[in-house]
Amino acid sequence: MATPLCPYFGTCGGCSTQHLDYALQLENKRSLLEREIGFKDIQVFSGEPYFYRNRMDMVFHSGGLGFRKKGDWKKVVPVEQCVISNPRLNTLIREITDFFKGTTIDAFDTVKRVGTFSHAIIRTPGEDSAIAFVLNKDSTRVGEAVSRVEAFAKITSARSVLVVYIASNMGADISDDYFVVKGTDALQVSYLGKTFTASALGFFQVNDVMAEKMQTYVHKLLKKYDTSGAYLLDLYGGVGTFGIINAPLFKWVTVVESVPSCIEAAKKNAEANGVKNLNAVALDAKRLKNLTFQQPLFVINDPPRSGMHPKTIEELKKLKPEVLIYISCNVEQLGKDLPKFRDYHLKSAALFDLFPQTNHMESVVEMVLRGV
Repeated sequence: MATPLCPYFGTCGGCSTQHLDYALQLENKRSLLEREIGFKDIQVFSGEPYFYRNRMDMVFHSGGLGFRKKGDWKKVVPVEQCVISNPRLNTLIREITDFFKGTTIDAFDTVKRVGTFSHAIIRTPGEDSAIAFVLNKDSTRVGEAVSRVEAFAKITSARSVLVVYIASNMGADISDDYFVVKGTDALQVSYLGKTFTASALGFFQVNDVMAEKMQTYVHKLLKKYDTSGAYLLDLYGGVGTFGIINAPLFKWVTVVESVPSCIEAAKKNAEANGVKNLNAVALDAKRLKNLTFQQPLFVINDPPRSGMHPKTIEELKKLKPEVLIYISCNVEQLGKDLPKFRDYHLKSAALFDLFPQTNHMESVVEMVLRGV
């Protein structure tokens, strides 16, 4: 057992395992992965157990920021510091809290669907930083709220500040309806000497150090093979990180992602990093059959928590890539998907703890076509 570092632990709905020694947390995750995939020789990669996250979505309450209460999402636990957030993110939390101190915030009520300030998306990847204030656009006080955000933007150390509008009956926590108050709507982070730009409102890994370790590991896996005349499919490729980093190993790389803004970012990232043997395609992975791939083919597959659509799995089986690297943030779904690839031998597995103090993790499994 361990003494939780956070005074809100057990009340806040975020962390779930601060009461366990970190070594035990890692062993529990390793055992879970072994059980789900039936493979024992698992490499475990870890980093700092605290102060690692580069993104937090924090809820407004009348006096500042907080997180949903454990077991009661209708209530908010006021939080002044988050011990799994990196130091610069905690600085931005303090800046927001200090700016609103002494005033009553017109916080959005998720039950009554009234109020103005919903939540703040705070991000500090690499050396960059951004805060997006999410506001209820149906509020009669939204103009006043925007003025306060504009005043905050003048004093904050965040490089960028955005205002995002959501409808009171929308039921979503983000939208494409936004404007930039300060800076830009993009963030930058570097992995293995390459710089990537992504939307300040989009997905990106929340643990810089561990994400780079995972990129390094996957790159080393691929370097073991003779890929000089081979092709790479970066499936669910986001802004192209895996594809761009590994492009020098392959004749041609295709990045497939369903979010058009990510594909535009992937194209710009390829150009910015001098990668010319890459094509980025906006396509739902379940329509993979609409594309043509040359052989020999290698695949990096990084689906969302829900896993792959059955049509995607069937198409991958038809394509018969020589090597399929499956990256998963949902170990249970990984365990369900792997048996569907009966023509493949599970060659290696690794665990990357991108989310200490929680039950979440990233897994990387290397699958090789039998007979290759």
